[in-house]
Amino acid sequence: MSTFSAEPTSREERRRRTEAGILQIARKLFAEEGFDRATIRAVAQRAGVDPALVMQYYGSKEGLFAAAMKGAHGGGMLREAEREDIPAAAIQDLFAKFEGAVDREAAVALARNFLTHPEAHRIMRDEVMCALTDGLARKIGGPDAALKAGLVMACTFGLALTRYLMEAPGLAQAARADIERLLEPALRAIIDAGE
Repeated sequence: MSTFSAEPTSREERRRRTEAGILQIARKLFAEEGFDRATIRAVAQRAGVDPALVMQYYGSKEGLFAAAMKGAHGGGMLREAEREDIPAAAIQDLFAKFEGAVDREAAVALARNFLTHPEAHRIMRDEVMCALTDGLARKIGGPDAALKAGLVMACTFGLALTRYLMEAPGLAQAARADIERLLEPALRAIIDAGE
């Protein structure tokens, strides 16, 4: 007996699939071409949709890039983590994005984009990092919550830059378990400092 459903896909489900497909192609194109050279038209062509539909979903190239960055660097487990789980979730998200078979190349390439292009930098800072850091600060609570959240993000993004982009000796070859063993207590110390 087939598990295929004879029921037609709903309009909402088709919209979600189209949107997700566009976003996946945009991530790949931004990674391959960079922010400057990637275009709405090229994304639409690869996705097999009209450029107007891409604009309808994302508003602009900047909006599309922001959505792509949120998907590649937007927090995953960290968004849902309870306060006590923030250190482990931050590290796991980093490994998932930069060592996962699906996202690794896109995550590295998108990170290069926000380091080298002013508009990509602004989008990453204002639309991705601020939301993530604000959410962490609310979970951390207490005095210096915003500073603590910023330091947690700086540590994890610093690790991403030195391990995956710069491939710094010692760190690039370090075992995940060793990074977790040393970094998780350091992140916890930041969160719990002054309590």
